[in-house]
Amino acid sequence: MEANAPAPDELAEWVLDGTERAIQLVADLDDSQLLGPLLPMVNPMLWEIGHQAWFQEKFVLRGACGQDPVLSYADSIYDSGAIPHDTRWRLDLPSREETIAYMRTVAERVAEEVARPDATDVVRHFARYTVHHYDTHTEAFTYTRQALGYAPPALPGLTDAEPSHGASSGPWTGDVSVGGGQFLLGALRRDPFVYDNEKWGHLTRVAPFTIAKAPVTQAEFAAFVADGGYTDPRLWADQGAWLAATGAEHPLYWRGSPDEGFQRRHFDTWFDLEPHLPVHHVCWWEADAYARWAGRRLPTEAEWEFAASGGDAPKSCYPWGDHASDAKNATTDWRGGGPSDVAACEAGDSPFGCRQMIGNVWEWTASDFAAYPNFERDSYADNSEQFFGSRRVLRGGSWATRGRYVRSTMRNYFTPDRRDVLGGFRTCAVDA
Repeated sequence: MEANAPAPDELAEWVLDGTERAIQLVADLDDSQLLGPLLPMVNPMLWEIGHQAWFQEKFVLRGACGQDPVLSYADSIYDSGAIPHDTRWRLDLPSREETIAYMRTVAERVAEEVARPDATDVVRHFARYTVHHYDTHTEAFTYTRQALGYAPPALPGLTDAEPSHGASSGPWTGDVSVGGGQFLLGALRRDPFVYDNEKWGHLTRVAPFTIAKAPVTQAEFAAFVADGGYTDPRLWADQGAWLAATGAEHPLYWRGSPDEGFQRRHFDTWFDLEPHLPVHHVCWWEADAYARWAGRRLPTEAEWEFAASGGDAPKSCYPWGDHASDAKNATTDWRGGGPSDVAACEAGDSPFGCRQMIGNVWEWTASDFAAYPNFERDSYADNSEQFFGSRRVLRGGSWATRGRYVRSTMRNYFTPDRRDVLGGFRTCAVDA
């Protein structure tokens, strides 16, 4: 069975695992940390873990199975479409213990439903949808903890892993030339699970292009900073408006200077800048400015997917094929507790020889987030359509992304000013 099409028993395990991972990512936080400060880019994590259970209950137990609510007042406190962001800190929320009990009750009931021999495709589809909703939010917990300077969580099975910032597998430089051609951009109707913004695969012609074998490293980005990249508005697509508004002088979570050397904060600890890690926690404006400084450009999402999938070859789920990600082919699932050097994961190379197109860092592209020509809205109407035209596309997943969640056709999307997310980038040569 392909990783993208779990058997019913495996899907039931995913349901329970998604819930437990969310609990593990907040288990060490005290009550004040679990609420946290009111910031525009984060949610109070006590609210957020309850919201995930509500979402699962709403779509699976109540929607697909016709059951009564587990928590009678859940709609009034957990509906993200109805409750304004800032209001979430002022709600009378259940306690930590009550919230976790609610999460586990919902997950156990959903797991029972999907494992039933007579479970419908609708039940199993929405169960998987809600597992990936958990996966999305648990990655958000990762960058929320980073933003707030909390210590890294103790995740079972990963606490003894060698931290990625302590390992070294070196750089991975150079480009690959891609001949281009016509291919199907987006998901195929045979795919077991896709999001609405991937619908549907449509013929797209890609001109020949040259793309980097690996993401831009911290050492490469430090050279941009040292050369005055943050002081030259000519390099910035908005003529320096974002720089003027933020006062940024280097990537978020860096400190120091080119002369004395930079350090990077990883959760609550500062490390000397690791040269071969991919630069991350950079926004689209920073990625685009670096590319201009380097005499290069960001890839379009069509180019990115062409390079990841092999272009006109039969499409597989991942650059390396259809089997699930593991430590050899992708840095995902919190392996090592952070990003890995850009030369790691040789087994995950795409057919064209691009490395780490799945995992390590999400990669900004040049493309606006927009509907495909034959877009079909999902049952969860708030997933994509409201964001068309206001965000930029990222591809590929990060070290904190669950391997079961990310695929070569998957589109992520954030506003171009978001630096807190686990975003990096690779570049393309400028056409002659």
